[in-house]
Amino acid sequence: MQQPTPQPAPRSTPLRRAPVQRRSAQRLARILDACAELLEETGYEDLSTRAVAGRAGVPIGSVYRFFPNKRAMAEALARRNLDAYADRITARLTAPADDPLEWRRAMDVVVDEYLAMKRTVPGFALVEFTVPAPRETRQANYEVADRLLALFAGRLGLDAADERLRTAFLVGVETADALLQLAFRTDPGGDRAIVTETKLLLRAYLARYLDGAGAGEG
Repeated sequence: MQQPTPQPAPRSTPLRRAPVQRRSAQRLARILDACAELLEETGYEDLSTRAVAGRAGVPIGSVYRFFPNKRAMAEALARRNLDAYADRITARLTAPADDPLEWRRAMDVVVDEYLAMKRTVPGFALVEFTVPAPRETRQANYEVADRLLALFAGRLGLDAADERLRTAFLVGVETADALLQLAFRTDPGGDRAIVTETKLLLRAYLARYLDGAGAGEG
């Protein structure tokens, strides 16, 4: 009997209250932008809600209206990063093209968009899809895996609820995460040889699940 993929507890929302009005949403965006900039400059340990408020040009009470502490603020930034990552991949995979992407090249897009964010998005080096410390679980990778499977499912005619596929995508995400972290420890810009090997490894592993499925055929 097939065992279900172990699931972590759902991530609780980091926001004390969700913005309702446009002005409030814009203020929240400024706070998160300031958080990202300061993470880039000072690191997570020296991040403070007061410094973020100053950089964003808002009263400290505005920060506390959304977040109880800096961890919740960084978690909200991580979630924004995950949404942006999914949007970038979706845009690449759904862009009009004479030659639709087969799954191997689509998987390269998944890696390339992560690399692009790692190199260009403020604060992403420290807060990708989860806060840097403490890091008791890898919950974010479950969410990344499920998001990617959902994106590929419609394209390839896959069942996003298939536990074997969910496990395969989770293993792929965990593996790529470890190897790409190594790539950036080896080279601040991301070691090209390790990136290439990561793509080859993902293709070889996922071929047993995706070869012959929809656009991945051939």
